[in-house]
Amino acid sequence: MAISASAVSSAADHAVRESAPWIEKLARLGFAAKALLYMTIGALAAAAALGKGGKTGTDTRGAMQTLLEQPFGRALVGVIAVGLFGYGVYRLIDGLKDAEHRGKGAKAIALRIAAISSGLIYLGLTYTAVQLAMGHYVQGGSDQKTQHWTARALATPGGQYALYGVAAAFVGYGIYQLYRAWKAKLGKQLSLGRMSWRSERVVIAISRFGIAARGVVFSMIGVLLFRAAHHRNPGEAGGIGKSMRELVEFGRWPFTAIAVGLIAYGIYQLINAKYRRLNAAG
Repeated sequence: MAISASAVSSAADHAVRESAPWIEKLARLGFAAKALLYMTIGALAAAAALGKGGKTGTDTRGAMQTLLEQPFGRALVGVIAVGLFGYGVYRLIDGLKDAEHRGKGAKAIALRIAAISSGLIYLGLTYTAVQLAMGHYVQGGSDQKTQHWTARALATPGGQYALYGVAAAFVGYGIYQLYRAWKAKLGKQLSLGRMSWRSERVVIAISRFGIAARGVVFSMIGVLLFRAAHHRNPGEAGGIGKSMRELVEFGRWPFTAIAVGLIAYGIYQLINAKYRRLNAAG
């Protein structure tokens, strides 16, 4: 018996609605996992900038490795894996079903595509976290992977122009994050009604600072990718780690501000873990 596409879609929608409470709980754990990773990246970078040890070019895999070396590290990274999985699934559902009700304009479509891309990225990070938690060696961080795919793109006809497009997307995303930090009404995504007016203003200020710092980091990823495409040199591309190392050239105090901003972004993710309005059921 043939099964219609509408029947499959209806069954999928029913499965999502049934599992929505668990997906939302795991997504909140995912926000907390993101918080821990970004706070680790920011803390290591700030310590390096201030001459207190640390490391300027840590990415999410490097943050996981650092956490793995702490007491109960494997269990901690295992919990992070579960959270990242939940967050990735929620972002996929959000992008496919418009769970956050963005509408149908060009901006809404772009945000839904970004949500799907984010979901896939975090599911990939889930695999990395699982491998590390199980004690397996994971080869290559974000820089090596970015350079690998850049090299493959450059070896493909038209790949250089495709890389220009991806670079523009990263820069555009970074600029959009700067716009969000300055203009967006962040309180619309958060249920902060139980906070005092003063506490809410502090929370929003920290969130804006963190979002802006991450926007700078992602814009630099786009700049690096553009350079790699322009010079046809994959070694010039990189992820968060190389972006942070490049931002050191801004000077000690601007770099320290960006590093502290990533800690603030981690705090923003903790705020999301508790107060974000989630609706996996659509």
